Amino acid sequence: MVALPWYFDVISPFAYLQLEWLLRHRPDVALEPRPVVLGAVLSHHGQLGPAEISGKREFTYRYVLWRGQELGVPVRFPPRHPFNPLAALRLIVAAGGDVTVVQRVFRQIWALGRGAETAAELAELAAEFGILDVAATIAQPDVKERLKASTEAAIAAGIFGVPTLMVHGQAFFGQDSTGFALAVHDRPGLLQEGEYARLAAIPVGVRRER
Repeated sequence: MVALPWYFDVISPFAYLQLEWLLRHRPDVALEPRPVVLGAVLSHHGQLGPAEISGKREFTYRYVLWRGQELGVPVRFPPRHPFNPLAALRLIVAAGGDVTVVQRVFRQIWALGRGAETAAELAELAAEFGILDVAATIAQPDVKERLKASTEAAIAAGIFGVPTLMVHGQAFFGQDSTGFALAVHDRPGLLQEGEYARLAAIPVGVRRER
């Protein structure tokens, strides 16, 4: 079974929802978690995150709760959001970064509603992974470099947001694209059929001035 690259940041509740749904409903689809720092990705593309836009922030939080209820996935927001995800992401890297580790960290933040910005907040969770000195572990240069390299590789691959699934070389962004991604996974030639085949050739009609 070939694992699908799955780009995520723990700051994203949509990444949490997608992971929970996939593991529950499509265990036949293997994932290769690739942690990224969403803030760096957004900065590269000159974008703001939804939680950085007044009005959109409130709507997004409400939608996350509703979507979680619709999917049957428990959601409890952490004490702060947006929050700095670096400590939690580095913990994931240090703990090996497999799907089990990633899911456990996501659940700590988005199912239990726990903070995950400091070594103290992550201490109990890290102990489950056999990491007793969280501060020293996540400060290791190798751990920092691996997260940085993963983020840079994502940007180089054209990733512009999280969660993103790569399926047959195509990027599928957002939890709401999960069904589309799985359709292409199950039917590899779909994007070469009919109207799909000509979409990339549609010319741009107008560009906004920046």
